[in-house]
Amino acid sequence: MSVQERKERERASRERLIVATARELAEQQGWDAVTTRRLAERIEYSQPVLYSHFRGKREIIGAVALEGAAEMAAALRAATSAANGPRTRVTALARTYLDFAERNPAVYDAMFQLDGGLAFAAEDTPEPLKDAFAALLESLGEVAGDGVHPGLFTEVFWAALHGLATLTRAGRLPPAEAERRVELLVDRLAMF
Repeated sequence: MSVQERKERERASRERLIVATARELAEQQGWDAVTTRRLAERIEYSQPVLYSHFRGKREIIGAVALEGAAEMAAALRAATSAANGPRTRVTALARTYLDFAERNPAVYDAMFQLDGGLAFAAEDTPEPLKDAFAALLESLGEVAGDGVHPGLFTEVFWAALHGLATLTRAGRLPPAEAERRVELLVDRLAMF
């Protein structure tokens, strides 16, 4: 292995450590606790080393969001590939999405609530975000209905899931009715 390859591998390893540490700190104490100073202390590198990877917290949030989008896409595909039939796939997709949001609140915030400097629904949208949307579209597109654009239907269904995730987490919706909400969403919006 060349010196350059070793340096690149070490740099990538440091970057993964920074992102993992930011994510862990955010999940434990919230995003307000994630500062470059605290990250530098936790990973035992100087702040200049941290800034050589990320210009600041915004870029770190963006990196966490991209990692989360890739994880969400994989989880959605795993759940829907194990389901048999369109209704079962859409139900599995909805449950998996809501479960991901509940189990990973800081990552979910990085993806959809905080400014990570990432473009959505644009030409320069990063590939992990496009892939997460594609994972939704793969199952939802088949149930959009006649005359309904599959992408538009997917956006509306995603918005409903995001609303359920956000309102449930904020304590605005009673958790006891979570399964009935999923059933209602699937039955009425996807028209099964």
